[in-house]
Amino acid sequence: MPGDDAPDAPVHRALLSVDDKSGLVVLGRGLAELGVELWATGGTRAALLDGPVPVRPAEELTGIGAWFGGRVKTLHPGLLGGILAPRTPAGVAELRERDLLPFDLVAVNFYPFERHLAEHPDGADAEEFVDIGGVTLARAAAKNHRWVTVVTDPTEYPRLLEALRAHGGATPPSLRRELAVAAFERCTEYDAAIAWGLRPAPERTGGFPSAVVFRREPLRLRYGENPHQSAAVYGSAAPPGAGLRPDPIALVKGESLSYTNLLDLDTALGIVAEFPGPSAAVVKHATPCGVATGATVREAVERAIATDPVARYGCAVAVNRPFADDAPGALKGVFVDLLAAPEFAPGAFDALGHRPKLKVVRIAPPDPAVPRWEAKSALGRLLLQESDRRELLPAEFELKAGPPVSPEAACSLDFAWRVVRHAKSNAIVLASGARTVGIGSGQPTRVKAVELACEVAGDRAKGAVLASDAFFPFADGVEAAGRAGVAAIIQPGGSLRDPEVIAAAERFGISMVFTGWRVFRH
Repeated sequence: MPGDDAPDAPVHRALLSVDDKSGLVVLGRGLAELGVELWATGGTRAALLDGPVPVRPAEELTGIGAWFGGRVKTLHPGLLGGILAPRTPAGVAELRERDLLPFDLVAVNFYPFERHLAEHPDGADAEEFVDIGGVTLARAAAKNHRWVTVVTDPTEYPRLLEALRAHGGATPPSLRRELAVAAFERCTEYDAAIAWGLRPAPERTGGFPSAVVFRREPLRLRYGENPHQSAAVYGSAAPPGAGLRPDPIALVKGESLSYTNLLDLDTALGIVAEFPGPSAAVVKHATPCGVATGATVREAVERAIATDPVARYGCAVAVNRPFADDAPGALKGVFVDLLAAPEFAPGAFDALGHRPKLKVVRIAPPDPAVPRWEAKSALGRLLLQESDRRELLPAEFELKAGPPVSPEAACSLDFAWRVVRHAKSNAIVLASGARTVGIGSGQPTRVKAVELACEVAGDRAKGAVLASDAFFPFADGVEAAGRAGVAAIIQPGGSLRDPEVIAAAERFGISMVFTGWRVFRH
C-alpha cells in the first residue's frame, strides 16, 4: 500500500467502461484536455463519441469484441494485463515483451442489478444483470492502486479531475488509496445485493440475509449520547425489499443532528406511521410523551403536546402530513429541539425560521406496507428483528371483566395499543379518544409505570382507557388504575395471577380486554 510519501502517479492512458453514464462526457473531455489517451468499451465509447470526445475501442486490444451477448468483453489479458502490471522495471519490461498497453486510470461501474431487482421483485432474469467484467476491472485496478487510479462512483469525477489538474496530470497516493477502498466497498455491496437477490422470492420477503453490508453516510453527528463519545451514521447497502434500506433524510434547518436526535426521530416516525389521518408524536429520550390524531396537523400537534407539559421540554416532534402554514402556532411557547415532517409549507418554514435552535428535518414516516427490520447491538454483535407491524383485530378483543366495551372505547383502546408498543417496557399508556393523557414507561415494575402514567394524567385519567404492553403480574397495577378512575384496560393477559387481576378489574368496574399477544420494546 502506498504511503503518503509515495510519488504521484501520472495518468497517460485511461480505460472507461460504465453502465451509469452520468458525468461521463464531462470526465472524458476533462481527461482529453489533460492529454490522456482514452479507450472504452462499446456503449461507453458510443456515448463519448456523441460528446464528442475522441476515444479508441477497447476491442482493438482484445481482438474478441463481445462474446456470448457481451458476457465476455473485458475479461482479457489485453486489458487486465495493462491494469495489473506493476510499474517496476521488470513489470514495464514484461508489458513491452507481451506488447501490452498500461492503463493508469480505470473508470468503471456495474450493471444495475439493484435497480433491476427493485423493478422486478420476483427476481426474473436477475442473473443477466450480474456484472462480471466490470467488477473484475474494478478489483484489478484497486489491487494495483500503487500505480493505477480507479473510480467507480460518478460523483467522484469532479474531484478526480480537480486532483489531476492540481498535480500536473497525476494523482496523489492518498486519493488512489481512498478510491481503491471505495471500489472494494462497492464490490462488497454489489456482491451482497446479488447474494440476496438470487435467493428465492419467499426468502427475500421473509428471511434474513447471511451477511449485511453497511456504509458510512455523509450525515455528520456532533457526538454520541454524551459529548465525550464520538459517533457516526451507517446506512445499510441491503437491496430493495431487504427491510434495512435507510429512509431519505434531509436536515433543512439547524445545526448538525445528534445521536439522540436520530433515536428520538426513529421512535416518533414509527408512531405516526401507525395512523392514517393527521397525527403527531412528541418524543423525549426515545420514548413517547404525547401522541394524538386530529382533523389537521395543527390540531394533532396541539393535542399531542398537551399530554405532558413537563416532559415535552426539549422534545422531538414528528407528523405524518405536510406541516401546514398554520401548524407552527401549535408550538407556541414550547421548546422543541427537533421537528420532522414529510414536507413544509413555505409559510410554515418561514415561521420556523424564527426559532434559532430548532432543527428541522424533512423525512416521511415509514410505509407500513413495506417490510422493515430493526437493528440493535449487544455484546459486539448486530441484532436484527422484524419491526412490529402486527395489527390488532377486532376478533382478538376478548372481554374478561366489566361491562361491554363501547365502539368509541374500542377505538380508544386500539389507539392506546398502537402507541404503547413504541414506549419502553414496562409501558403504560392512558388515552382519551385519539390522544394520550398520560404515559409511564421504562419502569422496573408495572405498577410504577401505571402510577407514573396516572400522575401525568391527573384528573384526565377519569374515564380514560389504559394499554399495557405486557400482562399485569399482580393486581396492584389494576388497583392503581381503578383508584385513578380508568374505565377500560387492554392488555395481553397470560399471567399466572390473571384471576386476581380480573377480579380487581371487576371490583373497580373496569372493562378489561385481553389481546393474547404482547408488544415489548426495550
